[in-house]
Amino acid sequence: MKSTNVVTLALLAALALWSNTPAQAAEITILVNQGAVSGVRDLAAGFEKGSGHKVVVDFVGIPQQAEKINTDAPGDLVVNFLPTFDELVKNGKVVAGTVAEFARAGNGVAVKAGAPKPDISTAEGFKQAMLNAKSIGHSNAGTGPYNTRLFQKLGIYDQIKDKIKIVQGKPVAVAVADGEVEIGLQQTNVIQPVAGTQYLGPLPPDLIEYGRFAVAVRNVSKNQEVARDLVKFMTSAEAAPLLRKSAMEPPAR
Repeated sequence: MKSTNVVTLALLAALALWSNTPAQAAEITILVNQGAVSGVRDLAAGFEKGSGHKVVVDFVGIPQQAEKINTDAPGDLVVNFLPTFDELVKNGKVVAGTVAEFARAGNGVAVKAGAPKPDISTAEGFKQAMLNAKSIGHSNAGTGPYNTRLFQKLGIYDQIKDKIKIVQGKPVAVAVADGEVEIGLQQTNVIQPVAGTQYLGPLPPDLIEYGRFAVAVRNVSKNQEVARDLVKFMTSAEAAPLLRKSAMEPPAR
């Protein structure tokens, strides 16, 4: 009986090695909001395939994410805009030394399906599209506030401010599809793809301002070693094509 058990254990270990699945696969949870969920889902799938561990992507709104962090709800990692981590480290909500920038995204533009498609590939073309639009929608969360600075930089804010609508409670592209606004601006990985709209593309390179995203291990993680491995994967060269698939980019190095 003893020798049988030894053979069985050896077989299980060999199968685990062959399938690239660890003998003790872990399940880890990563908290993420709308700003980076598309990229995180693809990265999680890539990590699962390569490691054999299970990644649960806990997609929540910004207030819900903050509440989970502040109340030390179970979980292993958190993704958010890079500047928010200073406070999280200070308050002991993430493990110091684990914060790592892994992605960035700028804003893109969408119009209703079937509507004329203005050329926004140049700064002048984008400026003219904003001046010609009957209404413009963007959010005030994430990269939303970038748009006000952009309009001011182009010298058109005072001319268009009365036709700007701040979209809340739903993606900007949904407001475009519903006819609430003629043209919408939001993060490239959030504004597309949305049924009933057509994506015109990102802002011209000389106008784009990037939101920077980071990941860190949470103080309450029960699987810190695996969580750290996921951080390494998210910042590796292998992660870049997965991010681009989701209309995000690896950070500038």
